[in-house]
Amino acid sequence: MAGHSKWANTKRHKAAVDAKRGKIFSAIAKELTMSARAGGGDPEFNPRLRQVINKAKASNMPADNIDRAIKKGTGELPGVEYFEILYEGFAPGGIGVLVEVTTDNKNRAASEVRATFTKHGGNLGGPGSTAAFFSRMGQFLIESEKTSEEQLMEIALEAGAEDIIDNGDHFEVRTPVAEFMNVASALESAKIEPDSAELAYIPLNLVPITDKDTAAKLLRLIDSLDDLDDVQNVYDNSEIAPELVEQDA
Repeated sequence: MAGHSKWANTKRHKAAVDAKRGKIFSAIAKELTMSARAGGGDPEFNPRLRQVINKAKASNMPADNIDRAIKKGTGELPGVEYFEILYEGFAPGGIGVLVEVTTDNKNRAASEVRATFTKHGGNLGGPGSTAAFFSRMGQFLIESEKTSEEQLMEIALEAGAEDIIDNGDHFEVRTPVAEFMNVASALESAKIEPDSAELAYIPLNLVPITDKDTAAKLLRLIDSLDDLDDVQNVYDNSEIAPELVEQDA
């Protein structure tokens, strides 16, 4: 989930890491394989791979699993062919939703995503139906106890970041896609470890939701999509009233 809810979603994932460890490791393994296939297996010369390796280590993924996933990408070990797909749809309340999928079976992924939208009162749209509601950007989420706004401005803005947002308990750093790895390297050099670092879809405008029933339906849809094995990320352009998010949690 993007916007207001991404931080809450990140924290939920951390709290449920043991219960969802298999899902998390599977998702990261796919990222490692895709990154190695696209840019080679040496993280020194493949910034995207280096970032995913850091993510894997932060999730306590065993080194053998990391190495095996990379070798599948480079062809040193046999592996399946993965496809990266972006699905677009609408949630209850007319909220735009983007679903990033990495799958070895396009038909299965499409069927599962469509069925999940339908089950929770949404509908899957065609290409371009909701993507225009979002901007593709680099996004870093950093707990406020790890740094200060002044330090972040000095480090991130100089490295190419576009914006730094103080959300109280965490900072959000946004970057153009082309500057993502520059900012990641600058944060790494400053020993500031993000709680989340990814190329994300940031909503251009947020749609307020103050109705309890609509909020509950939306959150159930997002969580159900996120639970699908092939789904890597889910983004929406809602702004749910804080008290409704707390009730759902």
